[in-house]
Amino acid sequence: MSIIPSTSDDKLQLYAAIGGQERLDSTGLSAILLNRGGRYARRDLFYELEKVGFDTVISLEPQPVHYDIDELKNRFPFVRFLLLHQAFSIGEQINLAVSEIDTQMFFVMWNDLKFITGGNAQRLVNCFSNLNGNGHGNWDSNSNDNDNNSNKIKRLCTIPVLQNSRYETLPTIMAPALKRKKVRIFFHDHNIEGLPSIYPFDGIGIYDRSRFLKLGGFDPAFKSSYWQFLDFGFRSFLWGEEIAGTQILKLLYEDKVPPEDNSVNFDYSHFYMKNIAPVYRRDNAYLPLRRFFNFLSKTKNKKISTAWKDFNDYRSWVSENGTRWHCNPKTLNDLWKL
Repeated sequence: MSIIPSTSDDKLQLYAAIGGQERLDSTGLSAILLNRGGRYARRDLFYELEKVGFDTVISLEPQPVHYDIDELKNRFPFVRFLLLHQAFSIGEQINLAVSEIDTQMFFVMWNDLKFITGGNAQRLVNCFSNLNGNGHGNWDSNSNDNDNNSNKIKRLCTIPVLQNSRYETLPTIMAPALKRKKVRIFFHDHNIEGLPSIYPFDGIGIYDRSRFLKLGGFDPAFKSSYWQFLDFGFRSFLWGEEIAGTQILKLLYEDKVPPEDNSVNFDYSHFYMKNIAPVYRRDNAYLPLRRFFNFLSKTKNKKISTAWKDFNDYRSWVSENGTRWHCNPKTLNDLWKL
């Protein structure tokens, strides 16, 4: 359940990095640009990112590779293009991009988004570096402070306001409800500063890099981005981190808003065993043996011996990380009283 290749040879097998030899600024904020496909004006997009003032930009390039990369890498030397050699989940792409940056914070966005408000890297850093962890930032639009405030950051991820192509604000504050070991997600309007959200919609948000790495990033075992994001969010809150929204940053989808697929499959079982099945008591979490029969019923196509081995793998993972739990899943219900 590790997230990032540990050697250069591993990276070479996964992708090739082109460009990005220069640093545009020194704000401490980089951008990770995910590619949804489509015929978007890439040159205009990189011009916009240049105006925002990110230190560097990592552009994920799935196969087939765009024909214009040679031209773009010369025109925008602060952009590093990662040419992916195989298909990766969204979370895996973010993990790979994080391994290529060295800034204190990074902003995940898509190539079909454009800035409406808050499109200034230095101002965003000034704001989010001073968040007190309770959804309130010290926002000063005239501030030019370039100090590194990494010791002040207490939030894992800050998510922006998102609007559709008709400039309608999307309900992207997600609140979990847990009943009888089943999880439901309710969508709420993003209309108050600092509202907590169980995960960043579409992966979009400004992340603290050190907290992201300490958490373990996105789990590559998931195929569905929905369960991958939900696992990331549950793990964040169970382990004492915070994901919350801000009114300062607003972006617009230029095309259709992507649907989420929450189908119940292996990904759900994987999510359940990591986040719902463990029991938290006395500042420690563990996975009781009695959970095996429930796990077996969720993996009907597996032999008992295979299911037992997989179950013990989950028990080992929970045991290794047990002291990182701060609460149990039921406690999360009380955090959302919207």
